[in-house]
Amino acid sequence: MRRAIAEIDAAPAPLALEDLAARMAMSPAHFQRVFSAWVGVSPKRYQQYLTLGHAKALLRERHTTLDTAQAVGLSGGGRLHDLFLRWEAMSPGDYGAGGAGLTIRHGTFDSPFGPAVAMGTARGLCGLGFAAETGVEATLDDLRARWPRADHVEDPAAIAPWVEAAFSGRGEARLQLIGAPFAIKVWQALLEVPSGHVTTYSDIAARIGAPRAVRAAASAVGRNPVSWLIPCHRALRKSGELGGYHWGLPVKRAMLAFESARDEERAAS
Repeated sequence: MRRAIAEIDAAPAPLALEDLAARMAMSPAHFQRVFSAWVGVSPKRYQQYLTLGHAKALLRERHTTLDTAQAVGLSGGGRLHDLFLRWEAMSPGDYGAGGAGLTIRHGTFDSPFGPAVAMGTARGLCGLGFAAETGVEATLDDLRARWPRADHVEDPAAIAPWVEAAFSGRGEARLQLIGAPFAIKVWQALLEVPSGHVTTYSDIAARIGAPRAVRAAASAVGRNPVSWLIPCHRALRKSGELGGYHWGLPVKRAMLAFESARDEERAAS
């Protein structure tokens, strides 16, 4: 089904059910059943979620100002459904040391959005990037370069439980955020945006007490090292345009579509 989603996203126009099924070497009826069971909605409905119009509709109907989200309890446990997320930030001094003295373990994992590269310290995940657009090696190099003085060790088993929790929405995923103080504030604000809702870069800047620092906030959003768990894909421009995404706009569209499909299924159950 990940391949089917990639086909959908790459197509310049919506694909007919018969065309999609043929590409997957399935009958239309079987493909419809399997896709709907895996994603939560029909292929036709999912394609509607991938459009720019859907992003604009989210901004119009589910635009969450972060103060409001916090006041009405939209953040927290419900953000990732049954996932219990704990996080802590590294001190500014330790961040400035470039990860010196840290052992960071990494591995490559399957995800709903293609191959994912994950990194973690003994305290939690510190990096999560997506390689569908950039490739595994480039994604690994990108994350590794953020903490150049750390001891990087390939050891997927050490972080696998946290990664499984991140994508299944069950269990516990711990985070250790490694970044400059301003960026940490931005990432904390992103954690307050509920699943199925979006916010804007200007809202984020206002939320952290720097309303004029919209560009700096957007840059910090783009440098989020733990994509998906810290939901930078939920940040849009005021116009409803998607804006940028460090791991490629197709991945951002797929994440927003995936969440909309999942939330619609949960609401109906």
